[in-house]
Amino acid sequence: MANKKVANPTTKCSLKEVLDILGGKWAMPIIYTLSNGKMRFKELERNILHINTRMLVKELKNMEANGIVIREVFATVPPTVEYTLTEKCEKLIPIIKDLHKWGEEYSV
Repeated sequence: MANKKVANPTTKCSLKEVLDILGGKWAMPIIYTLSNGKMRFKELERNILHINTRMLVKELKNMEANGIVIREVFATVPPTVEYTLTEKCEKLIPIIKDLHKWGEEYSV
């Protein structure tokens, strides 16, 4: 007798939803960097190794749309933009720090 997989489209996988929100390659390094507090765009760019400007802009827009990052613009010349983590994202910090610690211990 063959086993059949029964797909239930109403069942949600919360892990998949989390990965959809944080799925970008650079999301974790951005969150980890912002866990130290507010940062301007150039500060973020300098603190995240190997990220280019275009990718940082793209990831920050995506993260803002998903409620992970708050973008605050100040009316200065040139405009000042600061990024902070949302309260929702702050709850991820211990998990991300544990992942970072695990990576330092087991990465090649």
